[in-house]
Amino acid sequence: MEIIEIHHPYEVSMIPLEEIVLVLGFFDGVHKGHQRVIQVGKEIAEEKNLKLAVMTFNQHPSIVFQKVQPEMMKYLTSLEQKKRLMEELAVDYLYVVEFTSAFASLKPQEFVDQYMVGLHAKYVVAGFDYTYGPKAIANMNCLSDYSQDRFEIVTVPKESMDGHKISSTRIRENLDAGQMEAVTELLGYVYEIDGTVVHGDARGRTLGFPTANIKPKVTTRLPKEGVYVTEIQIGDKWYPSMGSIGHNDTFEKGRQLTVEVYILNFDQDIYGERVRVRWNHFLRGQVAFNGAEALIQQLKQDEEDTRKYFE
Repeated sequence: MEIIEIHHPYEVSMIPLEEIVLVLGFFDGVHKGHQRVIQVGKEIAEEKNLKLAVMTFNQHPSIVFQKVQPEMMKYLTSLEQKKRLMEELAVDYLYVVEFTSAFASLKPQEFVDQYMVGLHAKYVVAGFDYTYGPKAIANMNCLSDYSQDRFEIVTVPKESMDGHKISSTRIRENLDAGQMEAVTELLGYVYEIDGTVVHGDARGRTLGFPTANIKPKVTTRLPKEGVYVTEIQIGDKWYPSMGSIGHNDTFEKGRQLTVEVYILNFDQDIYGERVRVRWNHFLRGQVAFNGAEALIQQLKQDEEDTRKYFE
């Protein structure tokens, strides 16, 4: 997969000359609904012997339109994860457009001319609710007026599960409730975050449960606070583990939120490692215990439950 990063206005020489099937969307989560849109594009590309291209943005449009502070946005997938998932979906070209004020000010016709026709799209594929400007004048029903028969338009209907639309909003609601099995079902894969292993206060070691302290990006959407069955990738290998998201209230009130992972049958120093953590199953909510001994007993039970899960 070739990744082409675009800053508006782009140099024409950056754009591959061949005709493509162009799939459009922001794709936060790259969930089953998004995967269906990309799959439709893939099927057309294979049938017509064309390359498959996906166009997305480096940040959410609301950062420009609603002036949301970039660090306040919480994404289901980082740009790095999105790139990884697109490669797994056999995308040939991934266009990552910087969503700037200049780009946002494009009129619908300009967007179509520069970012559909200009990218040599023979087919444009998007979900039924895709917009490229004000919804009333820049929806999928309007696209044929702007296209002027220069490309074919394919609108993909909504993908549903249990009678409700699969959406990033629905996934976020399930994450907030710790409903990880529902999240996995909607995504089509286990929810994961990226982060770096940093130094913590090493209290887990004194309790007999040494943990890796994971620092995710500030824009990472975390599941609800609690203890989870997790897996952690270090290098190329995945390890069964037990993850915790919380403030460690047993020892001190008002502490910063931390993400900690206790890796089963593991005894290595991994500070500074870039890791991935999968959140498989919610075990329990966070509790302030009456001292270290009560906490140790609960952690032993959590470890037992985690081992049973993997069995």
